[in-house]
Amino acid sequence: MEASAWMDQAEHTILHTYNRYPVVLDHGEGVYLYGTDGKKYLDFAAGIGVQALGYGNKEYNDALKMQIDKLLHTSNLYYNQPIIEAAEKLCQVSGMERVFFTNSGAEAIEGAIKAAKKYAYLKDGSTRHEIIAMEHSFHGRTLGALSVTGNARYREPFEPLPGIVKFAEYNNLDSVAALVNEKTCAIILETVQGEGGIYPATKEFLTGVKRLCKEHGALLILDEIQCGMGRSGHMFAWQGHGVKPDIMACAKALGCGVPVGAFLLAGHVAEASLKPGDHGTTYGGNPFVGAAVRKVLDIFQEQKLTEHVQQVSGYLERKLEQIKETYGFVMERRGLGLMQGIELDPKVPAAKISRLCLEQGLILITAGNNVLRFLPPLVIEEKHVDEMAGILQKIFDKYQEKT
Repeated sequence: MEASAWMDQAEHTILHTYNRYPVVLDHGEGVYLYGTDGKKYLDFAAGIGVQALGYGNKEYNDALKMQIDKLLHTSNLYYNQPIIEAAEKLCQVSGMERVFFTNSGAEAIEGAIKAAKKYAYLKDGSTRHEIIAMEHSFHGRTLGALSVTGNARYREPFEPLPGIVKFAEYNNLDSVAALVNEKTCAIILETVQGEGGIYPATKEFLTGVKRLCKEHGALLILDEIQCGMGRSGHMFAWQGHGVKPDIMACAKALGCGVPVGAFLLAGHVAEASLKPGDHGTTYGGNPFVGAAVRKVLDIFQEQKLTEHVQQVSGYLERKLEQIKETYGFVMERRGLGLMQGIELDPKVPAAKISRLCLEQGLILITAGNNVLRFLPPLVIEEKHVDEMAGILQKIFDKYQEKT
């Protein structure tokens, strides 16, 4: 069947909540994807930061095939070996003490919020606690995750949302301090804002927010759903600043394609928050996703992927800086590791550039206010950066001529 026929069928059967790109992807190999028509695409989106290992990793695939033949699901009424081993490995690399496995990043945020509220409730018995979140943040589309998402466009159609949430300016400690009071139970932020336009938190900001939390008995929740799992050059971006959260959410590359997320708790929070009956999941932490997480963490260690990211991300940054210097409509480059963005002048719309890139065999997505987002698989090499830059420059050259 032709790609156009597949797309037409999708529009008649799948709820239209995404404006999808006009391509039907069929399979992948390494850092490339292939459409049903055989066209090859260099992937610099990685399924929105999910496919850290690229496509067709034999060790990963074999681990999943083996688990499929053994056991897929049992429920959390019973123990299973893969998830126990995955939990041990995840706690080791994160420095956190307890983990709860979910099905997605949004569910991880939901659990993190519940843990923070229960922790505060057990301290003073109040149910009127407040959370401070950041403007331009994005934490997911469930009602709880939307309540702490700092973009009115996402929130307004679904208000009133649960809880009392106040929004501070990201990387502005004074803005946060002005909102903290005796009712504040948690401050939540992305260590690197993704959907908001690729803005890394400064060390000074993270350190200051952590200090405010300690002074007021609140918990620091860090959302590492997109920036975590090696993308920053550390397993988790906060580790590069040495500011450990009380609760952390992760997902995306945690399963490298298998739908799994997690929220992790520091010991003192785990001991005084969620208890049996407070939270649960039918599918979360089943043997299949446990086998995926376990193997992902093994491959990260064996291939020294964080070290690789530190090396190749420097090359990517230099290439993007060269592009910025060459084209006057590129306003700024910012990011951390293999999570980069370039902001364009509004007269050069990022969404249109993304479409043109797709036509030329390059997958790039957008973020924030007219930002091109670079989220390649962590296994890319310098030659792939060169290939990406070559395609992007050809497209930019045409815009340069117009301006």
